[in-house]
Amino acid sequence: MNPIVHAELSWLMAQRLEARRDRVLVACAGLAPDLDGLSILGGGELYARYHHLLFHGYVGALVTAAVCAALARRKLAVAALALGAFHLHLLCDLAGSGPGWPLWYFWPTSLREWYWDGQWDLASWQNSVIGLGATLVCLACALRYRRTAVELLSARWDTEVVRTLRARFLGEGRPSA
Repeated sequence: MNPIVHAELSWLMAQRLEARRDRVLVACAGLAPDLDGLSILGGGELYARYHHLLFHGYVGALVTAAVCAALARRKLAVAALALGAFHLHLLCDLAGSGPGWPLWYFWPTSLREWYWDGQWDLASWQNSVIGLGATLVCLACALRYRRTAVELLSARWDTEVVRTLRARFLGEGRPSA
Protein backbone atom coordinates (compact mmCIF):
# COMPACT_ATOMS: atom_id res chain seq x y z
CA MET A 1 0.00 0.00 0.00
CA ASN A 2 1.31 3.46 -0.68
CA PRO A 3 2.45 5.82 2.09
CA ILE A 4 -0.35 8.34 1.50
CA VAL A 5 -2.98 5.68 2.22
CA HIS A 6 -1.06 4.49 5.29
CA ALA A 7 -1.04 8.10 6.55
CA GLU A 8 -4.74 8.63 5.83
CA LEU A 9 -5.84 5.41 7.55
CA SER A 10 -3.69 6.20 10.59
CA TRP A 11 -4.94 9.78 10.76
CA LEU A 12 -8.53 8.50 10.64
CA MET A 13 -7.82 6.33 13.68
CA ALA A 14 -6.86 9.45 15.64
CA GLN A 15 -10.04 11.49 15.19
CA ARG A 16 -11.08 11.25 18.84
CA LEU A 17 -7.89 13.10 19.86
CA GLU A 18 -8.39 16.82 20.34
CA ALA A 19 -4.83 18.04 19.78
CA ARG A 20 -3.55 18.26 16.22
CA ARG A 21 -0.11 17.29 17.53
CA ASP A 22 -1.46 13.98 18.85
CA ARG A 23 -3.26 13.20 15.56
CA VAL A 24 -0.06 13.92 13.63
CA LEU A 25 1.90 11.60 15.94
CA VAL A 26 -0.55 8.75 15.32
CA ALA A 27 -0.34 9.34 11.56
CA CYS A 28 3.46 9.27 11.81
CA ALA A 29 3.22 5.98 13.70
CA GLY A 30 1.29 4.57 10.77
CA LEU A 31 4.13 5.59 8.47
CA ALA A 32 6.96 4.50 10.79
CA PRO A 33 7.27 0.89 9.58
CA ASP A 34 8.50 2.21 6.24
CA LEU A 35 11.57 3.74 7.86
CA ASP A 36 13.30 0.54 6.82
CA GLY A 37 12.46 1.53 3.25
CA LEU A 38 15.22 4.12 3.52
CA SER A 39 17.52 1.16 2.83
CA ILE A 40 16.83 2.01 -0.84
CA LEU A 41 19.45 4.73 -0.42
CA GLY A 42 22.03 1.93 -0.30
CA GLY A 43 20.73 0.39 -3.52
CA GLY A 44 18.20 -2.17 -4.67
CA GLU A 45 19.97 -5.11 -3.06
CA LEU A 46 19.89 -3.54 0.42
CA TYR A 47 16.27 -2.52 -0.07
CA ALA A 48 15.29 -6.06 -1.06
CA ARG A 49 17.10 -7.44 1.99
CA TYR A 50 16.01 -4.95 4.68
CA HIS A 51 12.59 -3.51 3.71
CA HIS A 52 9.92 -5.30 5.77
CA LEU A 53 12.66 -6.55 8.12
CA LEU A 54 14.27 -3.80 10.19
CA PHE A 55 11.21 -1.85 11.33
CA HIS A 56 8.21 -3.97 10.34
CA GLY A 57 8.03 -5.83 13.65
CA TYR A 58 7.53 -5.67 17.36
CA VAL A 59 10.76 -3.75 18.00
CA GLY A 60 9.67 -1.01 15.60
CA ALA A 61 6.19 -0.98 17.16
CA LEU A 62 7.54 -0.54 20.70
CA VAL A 63 10.05 2.15 19.68
CA THR A 64 7.36 4.02 17.73
CA ALA A 65 4.81 3.88 20.57
CA ALA A 66 7.40 5.05 23.10
CA VAL A 67 8.53 8.00 20.96
CA CYS A 68 4.95 9.01 20.18
CA ALA A 69 3.95 8.81 23.85
CA ALA A 70 6.96 10.90 24.89
CA LEU A 71 5.95 13.65 22.45
CA ALA A 72 2.19 13.49 23.01
CA ARG A 73 -0.20 15.49 25.13
CA ARG A 74 -2.45 12.45 25.83
CA LYS A 75 0.36 9.97 26.31
CA LEU A 76 -1.54 6.76 26.98
CA ALA A 77 -4.14 7.32 24.27
CA VAL A 78 -1.49 8.23 21.71
CA ALA A 79 0.68 5.24 22.65
CA ALA A 80 -2.28 2.88 22.20
CA LEU A 81 -3.35 4.48 18.91
CA ALA A 82 0.27 4.51 17.70
CA LEU A 83 0.47 0.77 18.29
CA GLY A 84 -2.82 0.33 16.44
CA ALA A 85 -1.73 2.49 13.49
CA PHE A 86 1.63 0.72 13.30
CA HIS A 87 -0.03 -2.68 13.21
CA LEU A 88 -2.66 -1.49 10.70
CA HIS A 89 0.27 -0.61 8.42
CA LEU A 90 1.62 -4.16 8.83
CA LEU A 91 -1.80 -5.66 8.08
CA CYS A 92 -2.11 -3.51 4.95
CA ASP A 93 1.37 -4.57 3.85
CA LEU A 94 0.53 -8.24 4.40
CA ALA A 95 -2.53 -7.83 2.19
CA GLY A 96 -1.42 -5.37 -0.46
CA SER A 97 2.35 -5.12 -0.93
CA GLY A 98 2.47 -7.87 -3.49
CA PRO A 99 3.24 -11.56 -3.47
CA GLY A 100 6.69 -12.36 -2.17
CA TRP A 101 6.87 -9.56 0.42
CA PRO A 102 6.80 -11.26 3.81
CA LEU A 103 7.24 -9.55 7.17
CA TRP A 104 9.65 -10.70 9.84
CA TYR A 105 7.59 -9.51 12.81
CA PHE A 106 9.76 -11.10 15.51
CA TRP A 107 13.12 -9.95 14.09
CA PRO A 108 15.76 -9.77 15.60
CA THR A 109 14.77 -12.67 17.87
CA SER A 110 13.39 -14.82 15.03
CA LEU A 111 13.58 -14.91 11.24
CA ARG A 112 10.18 -16.55 10.85
CA GLU A 113 8.42 -15.07 7.84
CA TRP A 114 4.86 -13.82 8.04
CA TYR A 115 2.91 -13.71 4.81
CA TRP A 116 -0.49 -14.34 3.30
CA ASP A 117 -1.03 -16.45 0.20
CA GLY A 118 -3.72 -14.07 -1.04
CA GLN A 119 -1.48 -10.97 -1.22
CA TRP A 120 -2.42 -8.67 -4.05
CA ASP A 121 -0.06 -6.47 -6.06
CA LEU A 122 0.85 -2.98 -4.93
CA ALA A 123 -0.74 -1.53 -8.09
CA SER A 124 -3.98 -3.49 -7.64
CA TRP A 125 -7.61 -2.46 -7.88
CA GLN A 126 -7.99 -3.42 -4.19
CA ASN A 127 -5.38 -0.89 -3.09
CA SER A 128 -6.93 1.72 -5.40
CA VAL A 129 -10.39 1.22 -3.87
CA ILE A 130 -9.01 1.36 -0.31
CA GLY A 131 -7.03 4.49 -1.18
CA LEU A 132 -10.01 6.24 -2.77
CA GLY A 133 -12.23 5.32 0.17
CA ALA A 134 -9.68 6.58 2.72
CA THR A 135 -9.29 9.88 0.85
CA LEU A 136 -13.06 10.42 0.65
CA VAL A 137 -13.52 9.69 4.37
CA CYS A 138 -10.64 12.06 5.21
CA LEU A 139 -12.33 14.80 3.20
CA ALA A 140 -15.71 14.02 4.82
CA CYS A 141 -14.10 14.72 8.20
CA ALA A 142 -14.29 18.39 7.23
CA LEU A 143 -18.05 18.21 7.67
CA ARG A 144 -18.01 16.57 11.10
CA TYR A 145 -14.69 17.47 12.73
CA ARG A 146 -13.77 20.64 10.80
CA ARG A 147 -10.45 19.13 9.73
CA THR A 148 -9.00 16.89 7.03
CA ALA A 149 -5.78 14.92 6.66
CA VAL A 150 -4.35 18.04 5.00
CA GLU A 151 -3.60 19.12 8.60
CA LEU A 152 -0.70 16.67 8.46
CA LEU A 153 1.00 19.07 6.05
CA SER A 154 -0.29 22.48 7.13
CA ALA A 155 -2.93 23.78 9.52
CA ARG A 156 -3.43 26.83 7.30
CA TRP A 157 -3.99 24.75 4.16
CA ASP A 158 -6.36 22.51 6.08
CA THR A 159 -8.41 25.52 7.16
CA GLU A 160 -8.87 26.46 3.51
CA VAL A 161 -9.80 22.93 2.45
CA VAL A 162 -12.31 22.68 5.30
CA ARG A 163 -13.79 26.10 4.46
CA THR A 164 -14.19 25.10 0.81
CA LEU A 165 -15.76 21.71 1.55
CA ARG A 166 -18.15 23.10 4.15
CA ALA A 167 -19.23 25.86 1.75
CA ARG A 168 -19.81 23.35 -1.03
CA PHE A 169 -21.61 20.66 0.94
CA LEU A 170 -23.16 22.53 3.88
CA GLY A 171 -23.68 25.94 2.32
CA GLU A 172 -21.59 27.71 4.97
CA GLY A 173 -20.22 31.10 4.01
CA ARG A 174 -22.67 31.64 1.15
CA PRO A 175 -24.86 34.72 1.08
CA SER A 176 -28.47 34.13 2.12
CA ALA A 177 -31.14 34.32 -0.56
